[in-house]
Amino acid sequence: MEKYKYDESNGLWYELQGDYYLPCLKLPEEKRQPIGIWVRRHHEYLRRNKRITLSSLRISGKLNSYLAAIDRQAEKMFERLVMQMAVTEDVTEQLKATDQMAWVGRMNSIRNQAIEIVNSEIIFI
Repeated sequence: MEKYKYDESNGLWYELQGDYYLPCLKLPEEKRQPIGIWVRRHHEYLRRNKRITLSSLRISGKLNSYLAAIDRQAEKMFERLVMQMAVTEDVTEQLKATDQMAWVGRMNSIRNQAIEIVNSEIIFI
C-alpha cells in the first residue's frame, strides 16, 4: 500500500497510519510577531477563562495577529493615558528637575493607574 494518497474529489492528501488513511492537515502558517507584557497577560486570561476562544483562534491560525493587535491597542492606550494623567496632575519636567523623588512617586502612581485602566478595558475582557 502507498504511504501517501491524493483524493481528487476533495483535494486532500492522505497518509497511511496503521491500517487507515488519515488526512494530512496543517494549520495555516502565520507570521510570528513580537509579544509584550500586554499580550502575555491577555493570553493568560484567555487560557484560564476563555479556552474556546483561544482554541478557535489557534485553529483558524489567527492567534498571533489577534494578540499583536491587542498589544498595539493596549500600548497606545497606556501611553495616551500616562501623558494625559501627567498633564492633568501637573507632573512636568520642571518638577523632575527640582524634586526627582516626588516626580518618580507621582509618575509611578500615574503608570499604575494607567495599567489598571488598560487591564480592565482591553486585557481582561
